[in-house]
Amino acid sequence: MNQGHTKVLYLITKGTWGGAQRYVYDLATHLPTSRYEAVVSCGLPGKLVEDLKKANVRTILLPSLDRDIAILSDIKSFLQILRCLRTERPDVVHLNSSKAGGIGALAARLAGVKKIIFTVHGLPEDEIRSSLSRLLIKFATRLTFLLCTDIIAVSRNNFDRIDSPKAHLIYNGIDLTMRFGSGEQIRAAFPKDAKITGTVGELTKNKNQVALIEQARNNPNMYVAIVGEGEDRAMLEQKIKEYGLSDRVKLFGYLPASDVLKGFDTFALPSLKEGLPYILLEARAAGLPITANRVGGVGEILDAKDMSEFSLEQMVKETQALY
Repeated sequence: MNQGHTKVLYLITKGTWGGAQRYVYDLATHLPTSRYEAVVSCGLPGKLVEDLKKANVRTILLPSLDRDIAILSDIKSFLQILRCLRTERPDVVHLNSSKAGGIGALAARLAGVKKIIFTVHGLPEDEIRSSLSRLLIKFATRLTFLLCTDIIAVSRNNFDRIDSPKAHLIYNGIDLTMRFGSGEQIRAAFPKDAKITGTVGELTKNKNQVALIEQARNNPNMYVAIVGEGEDRAMLEQKIKEYGLSDRVKLFGYLPASDVLKGFDTFALPSLKEGLPYILLEARAAGLPITANRVGGVGEILDAKDMSEFSLEQMVKETQALY
């Protein structure tokens, strides 16, 4: 570490791409290099790791760190994280995602890290699970909070429910002057006069893209563009095929949101769980009509009259103040 620099180690479960990964990327690449050294450690590699390397931010892979809970791999993950922290000796550990948060907070305590920050990207007990599972997850999350020195909530909804003196409300932020492409790649895939309902996000149960497929099944005039990749892709493909919707519902894979949003007539966010979704901030910045489930901080974005509180500059400035 450079003398006089504050070393911040970001820990996240997956190095792929989603809201939490974008958050880590934005913070790690916007800290002033004259004062900070940023390092990112994660399990599965992917777009986050690739983009950080291009930005000359050092990454450390922890192969056993995986999203699914499994006792043996969790023990291995804990030992790998502890070893990493003792080698790197960061001044700040900034935890992201529930599993990395729980294991990482304990490891950071044992490694003697003075500042341990956990960002809650949506409370995990909001996921659709059995009552017992949700209760256990809530208990584990609150235990993680106890091990941390600071908690960042990205929405007031989550901030109020955390209800802790350690909690800070810091909204996710985007470049509010961002430019958008024409969306022609989306338009070209549908009939010329089609009114397109579009969504962008990781293909997962929480993002609930299947709800749009079900709507299109019941509405012969509905055209749907689903942008993103993820574990639910095969299931979504099967539903589209089963319902005979391949002409009206299309999966586009991963594409930058700024390239596709203008290809939609309406933006839809059918999520079952959210923190404060970046894509909804971008959809508002693009001036699109929006239909969305009011979960997590979604209502805070939809009801906001002044978007300045959702700026990237503000997010970095307020987070940096905790370091």
